Amino acid sequence: MKTILCAVDYSENAVTALKFAYTLSTKIDASLFVIHIFDLPTLSSDLDDPYFLSEGAVLEKRNSKLKEFCIRNLNCDLNKMNVKTEAIEDNSVVNGIISKAVELSAYIIVAGMKGENILNLIMGSTTQQLLEKAPCPIFAIPNNMTLKQIKTIVYASDFEEEDIAAINKLTEIIKPFKSKIKVVHISAKNEYDAKLLMEWFKELLKQKVKYKEIAFEVMSSEDVFNSLKTYLKDSDANMVAMMERKKTGFIKKILHRDLVKRMESFGEIPLISFNEANY
Repeated sequence: MKTILCAVDYSENAVTALKFAYTLSTKIDASLFVIHIFDLPTLSSDLDDPYFLSEGAVLEKRNSKLKEFCIRNLNCDLNKMNVKTEAIEDNSVVNGIISKAVELSAYIIVAGMKGENILNLIMGSTTQQLLEKAPCPIFAIPNNMTLKQIKTIVYASDFEEEDIAAINKLTEIIKPFKSKIKVVHISAKNEYDAKLLMEWFKELLKQKVKYKEIAFEVMSSEDVFNSLKTYLKDSDANMVAMMERKKTGFIKKILHRDLVKRMESFGEIPLISFNEANY
């Protein structure tokens, strides 16, 4: 059975992510594994876990808190609802999440998104580390977002072969929703060249992806971020998808490394990010 991994930190954003992950797990017939990453207390720690407690006592306390958090917010018997929990000691939130995702062969990672800038559970440069190291797609969920019918997903693409594998994975995830996928390429280059590239991409996609509800569009703009935001609104998109890339180049830098981070700050619809290294 597929496993959805949801990382929480007990914030309001984490409640949203937890509920989203649980609903998604029921829709795609997956189990839900909820984790909380913590560091052992020190002399400078707050009194939530006094430093004089043994490691075992701290772990037991954290596991109880996590289970109570899930029961309270999901309002269910975790065992009957195929939900498991684990508090994990690690001085790196990213390493803790990635290690557990690898151990579980996680299908998806779900985390909350802050309204103003970054993934709820991650601070500063670790956002980039998670996106670059994740062994599976990452859902970043805005606060107060509920999972309803996903009618339209916009995939921001550079029309490269890695995108085809990611789109194929996306169709697998959203199959129960029968969503329409709009593949959009926003280019500062000559629009004619972009349309030729799109035609090549469409033919290659048809050979490898068996999903009928896919449309394509090319746009020309120097302001990729704001053009994409406008397109999402005009399309009534319920979700935006894109790939985190390491390659250099003007378009790739703007359309991917910077844009994925900036779309996290957009904070109005869920973002699903694919790691290029996995495709």
